[in-house]
Amino acid sequence: MAQLQYYVMVSTTFGDEMHVMQSIEAGASGYLLKDSAPERMVFEIRSLYAGGSPISPLIARQILMRFWCADGSATATVERRDPSKQQARLSTREREVLEFITKGFTSDEIAALMSVSRHTVLTFVRRIYAKLEVSSKTEAIYEARNQGLLGG
Repeated sequence: MAQLQYYVMVSTTFGDEMHVMQSIEAGASGYLLKDSAPERMVFEIRSLYAGGSPISPLIARQILMRFWCADGSATATVERRDPSKQQARLSTREREVLEFITKGFTSDEIAALMSVSRHTVLTFVRRIYAKLEVSSKTEAIYEARNQGLLGG
């Protein structure tokens, strides 16, 4: 029997940071505001099914500004890696999970790809968060890149 794959995309009128971050942390692969044109929604649903992570431009900018604006202003500044800061020591499996998270895979998808249970993936995620001293997927990706653990 074929395993069903679930793709979660939030479509809402709520564009505030709290709703966005809670949805992403809960495993949403996409976040669109309902003001999108119907044709655009159809395109984004197809994109989600193809493995993409559709996100409204306004939400994308909001997320980027959260991490790239040190003083909260509209002027983006790139935070440079502090060479004196100790790089987190992630195990091979934790790095593998982090790479999958970076590519937008859900916990269930990561579990299937790694041939482990969803519970095991969530344990890896908790360890990654603890080692990187973060509390969300977005922060983990940002911090891992900042520490040179990921490319880009």
